[in-house]
Amino acid sequence: MKIALKANMSFTRSSYIFSSIDKVTKISGAQRWDSQSYLVAKPLNHNPPSLTEMEKLCNGIFCLKSKSKNHKTLKFKIVARETLEVRPTRNEILALPVLIRNHLSQGLPRQALLVYTQFRRKGIYTWGVLPLILKACASLPSIKHGKSAHAECIKSGVICDVSVGTSLVDMYAKCGDIIESRKVFDYMPERNVVSWNAMIGGYWRNGDAASALSLFEKMSLRTYVTWVEMISGFARTGDTVSARRLFDQVPPELKNVITWTVMVDGYCSNGQMEMARELFEAMPQRNFFVWSSMISGYCKIGVVEEAKMIFDRIPVRNLVNWNSMISGYAQNGFCEEALKAFENMQAEGFEPDEFTIVSVLSACSQSGLLDVGKDIHNMLSHNRIKLNQIVHNALVDMYAKCGDLINARLIFEEMTERNSACWNAMISSMAIHGQCKEALELFSRMEDSNEKPDEITFLAVLSACAHGGLVDEGMEIFSIMQKKYGLEAGIKNYGCLVDLLGRAGRLREAYSLVKNMPIKPNDMVWGAMLGACRIYMDMEMTEQVAKDISTLNSSIRSADNSHYVLLSNIYAASDRWEKAERTRMDLVNEGFEKTPAHSAFMPCGA
Repeated sequence: MKIALKANMSFTRSSYIFSSIDKVTKISGAQRWDSQSYLVAKPLNHNPPSLTEMEKLCNGIFCLKSKSKNHKTLKFKIVARETLEVRPTRNEILALPVLIRNHLSQGLPRQALLVYTQFRRKGIYTWGVLPLILKACASLPSIKHGKSAHAECIKSGVICDVSVGTSLVDMYAKCGDIIESRKVFDYMPERNVVSWNAMIGGYWRNGDAASALSLFEKMSLRTYVTWVEMISGFARTGDTVSARRLFDQVPPELKNVITWTVMVDGYCSNGQMEMARELFEAMPQRNFFVWSSMISGYCKIGVVEEAKMIFDRIPVRNLVNWNSMISGYAQNGFCEEALKAFENMQAEGFEPDEFTIVSVLSACSQSGLLDVGKDIHNMLSHNRIKLNQIVHNALVDMYAKCGDLINARLIFEEMTERNSACWNAMISSMAIHGQCKEALELFSRMEDSNEKPDEITFLAVLSACAHGGLVDEGMEIFSIMQKKYGLEAGIKNYGCLVDLLGRAGRLREAYSLVKNMPIKPNDMVWGAMLGACRIYMDMEMTEQVAKDISTLNSSIRSADNSHYVLLSNIYAASDRWEKAERTRMDLVNEGFEKTPAHSAFMPCGA
């Protein structure tokens, strides 16, 4: 013990101080010496020791230790030499937080962690970057990396720092471990209002409204951020009454434009546009976000005209306002208006970003404007727009829906990362265009990747099997959906399976599936059943299905008149003219009007 203490003093006289955890290691005489401990040494006000001096010091420690612990001197001589050779420069130390901040600001948390790891291996370290690293872990989210950063905080002796503790609370909450988040919060020796806000936000993020409210009531000091967390939390759960009650309790000095905006946005998100409009008109001042919230809210409920009126009232528009309007048009099928708004936006000098591009590509895919979509694609490279995963997905979807499967597949194969939306878009496009085997191959590749298929994936694959007559494959896929992936089949999945069996002529199996399915069949399911009856002109099955349809409740019967039209056509095709006429009369007596068909075409060269 005394020998180790004396050796540690020699290092201190050499103007080097080691972290407290390293001192504990030396004093305790532990058998394991961590070479990394020499990389966190910090010089004081003198020149660092020379290589020879460092070797002498190391030899002084380890030779004495070797008498009792049988350590080898040579091993630690090498450690000392390597330590001095990789000593970081001042510029490298200063560059570390700058690089990490830049990656985080660009939405690249993985790259931020990679930079930190690379610098750490070189011996470059400063504890000030730990809150940034924890933020990167929370953004992914990656609790594995977060726990490693937590250990780094303990090792560096900065776990008691309030900013580090707050970052840990936020990281664990965003990674879904609210229990560990609360443990860190409770053991923090010092907390500020930011720490309390992070804990409250963590509870809301994990759906624990009661704990968030309990913590809120215990706070002695609140900022406007605290009120915003509570108001937005209740609004996200759909409880706009509680959100409004809290909004009305906000002290006048804290009721700023942000608190007003959050309450208006809460109403908009829940489709309560009358309440949103009333509060919006009462706002003493408005920011660009509240204008966009109103536009998006009206578009969400399909009142695009009112959204346009709000848009026209904006005194000074920015890109976010334009994006809200263009997106609203595209979501409601006003494709021509969306493209026109895109042109007007550029005429006013605004450069599109990735959100603008996604909305415009959606408008192109809905209207089948392949040439316009290609122009948008070419614009991406000229405007240096970030080609993230969302933009790639939109490009794949646009090309696929416009029938250009070659370009859709090229973009798909060039992507380094693919999420479920991208896989679904590609599989669906293959199914729609009759390339059913290719759709199944893509599904097999998706299973081999790290991306887990979802309900939409299975809907697309079952649709491909139905179009290609792949009954056995479809039945197997429907089976693994529940057994392998634990997904509950929805009404659309059952509809695809009924369609698959019906198209293959297995009407009895299809009908048995309809009668025994765990959820009540809807119009789509009965429509698929009738469509199969028409293909194979099975009049016995047609009569049975007709009886089942006639017993449906009025809400389902009034939802779709296609059953009557199909029945009438089946009777007419089998020369049962009286029944065909009677079915047509039933259609009129029920107050239905036959929906007229329509077609669209794109003139060559347009």
